[in-house]
Amino acid sequence: MKSPRQAPAPRVAEALEEAAAFGTFFTIERGGPDKGWHPVEEAYTAGCADLIAATCDRYGTREQRVGASVMQLGHAARLWSPVLACAVVQGIVPDLEGLHRADDGPALRLPASPTGWYVEGVPAMTEALYTVVVTRRLDALAAGLRVRVAPRLLAGNAASALVEAARAVLAARPDRRGILTAVVEGLLSTGRLSGAGKVTGPDLTFRRRSCCLYYRVPSGEKCEDCSLAG
Repeated sequence: MKSPRQAPAPRVAEALEEAAAFGTFFTIERGGPDKGWHPVEEAYTAGCADLIAATCDRYGTREQRVGASVMQLGHAARLWSPVLACAVVQGIVPDLEGLHRADDGPALRLPASPTGWYVEGVPAMTEALYTVVVTRRLDALAAGLRVRVAPRLLAGNAASALVEAARAVLAARPDRRGILTAVVEGLLSTGRLSGAGKVTGPDLTFRRRSCCLYYRVPSGEKCEDCSLAG
C-alpha cells in the first residue's frame, strides 16, 4: 500500500476542531503553555499510576486491576474518538506524535501545529488508524502497566472504545454510516483487535468477548456490550 499523502497543518487543525464539536472525548487541546502537561510516553512508562489511583478513588475500589482497566478504556476512547471522526468525516488521520497528557487528569494536547495524512479508502484508513492508536499508543500503555491486566481484556476495552466513538460520530453524522461501519469492522479484524468483539446491528451495537471489570466497583454494573451480560 502506497504511503499516505501529508495533509497541511491548517487542514488537520480544521478537522480536529470539527471533531471536538462531537463531545469531550473528541477534544484534543492544541498549543498553549507547556506547564501542566507532560509527554504521554512518560505517563505510559510510569504505568499511568496516577490515573489508576485516581480512578480507584473515584469509584471507591481497592482493586488496582479494575482501576487500570477502567483507566485504559477511557484513554482508548480519548484516542479513538478524534482520529476516527477526522478520518471518516474529513478523510484525514491526525498524527499524534508529541501528544501530551494533563498532569492532573486524562485530557490530551498537541503542543505544536498538528500534522496528519490524507487517507482514501477503507484499507488505508484502517491501517492508519490502527497504527496511530493501537501500535503507537495503546501497546505502549499496556507495556508500561505495573498492574497485571489480561491482554484480551485490554483489547476488548480498545474495541469497545472504538465502537462507542463510532456510535457518537454516527449520531452526529448519520450520512457517514457506510464508511463508519466498514472502518470499524476492518479495525475489529486487525491485529490485537481481531476477535475482541463484533458489531451486532446496523446502528453499531456491539458485543465484546471480555469484561472491563466495571461491575466490580461499588454500585457498578455490567456494560451493555459486556460478554457477561445476559
